[in-house]
Amino acid sequence: MELFRAGLRGRPYSRHRHDVYAVGVTEAGAQAFHYRGTVERSAPGQVFVLHPDELHDGWADGPDLLGYAQVYVAPARIADALSAITGRPAPLPFAAPVTDDPVLARTIRAAFDATTEPLALDALVLELAEGLLRCRATAPRAPDRPGRLDLAALERGREFLENRPAVVRSSELEAVTGLDRYQFARQFRALYGTSPYRYSIMRRLDLAREKLRMARPLAETAHAAGFADQAHFTRMFKAAFGMTPGCYARLCRRPGPYPEP
Repeated sequence: MELFRAGLRGRPYSRHRHDVYAVGVTEAGAQAFHYRGTVERSAPGQVFVLHPDELHDGWADGPDLLGYAQVYVAPARIADALSAITGRPAPLPFAAPVTDDPVLARTIRAAFDATTEPLALDALVLELAEGLLRCRATAPRAPDRPGRLDLAALERGREFLENRPAVVRSSELEAVTGLDRYQFARQFRALYGTSPYRYSIMRRLDLAREKLRMARPLAETAHAAGFADQAHFTRMFKAAFGMTPGCYARLCRRPGPYPEP
């Protein structure tokens, strides 16, 4: 889980996508973003939800500073919470991109003042999952999921991807999971909201962000995260986060509640 609070003007983000839920609340100004073939707008107090693996961007819809608070949470954690709520494994909820949900808005804001103790984080995930279910009613129907999920095999595959900062071959996942590559890919997307390839890339980029926060050189960071070269790393980073690695590193060094890109 990651918390992100920012202030921006203009159009600092290019179109990108990430493999986690981004659940946020607009706090000041007005926000606009391309999402699922349309332009969505969020006013102060409104909640916005970006589903895993959905292409989007974002900009300040007017001259005023746009301020927003956002929680990034892994689909696997939402899936676990949904199982507790519904009593069985359930599809990831496709929530409406912008909605008025004061309870969820309070949950997001409270996350920034909460302790990082495990039980507090568990409670936060549960409240986010409940909020996503509430917001699901007006959203498009999610694609049908496979009839059966091999949860043990999927967890083995996820752990393998999690701990491999390098290119992963389909044959390796077949050996680890016992599923053929297409069964695994379809079931993986149903449970975790993204493809095995995207999950692998994002875990390597997570490692890269950790290196950048430690002020490691770009070339060293690219190599540690298993990218062919710095140019390849920069392309993949910008596609995932809407900014270059250098810009991200500068933001990590900039103090204040609303760092402007």
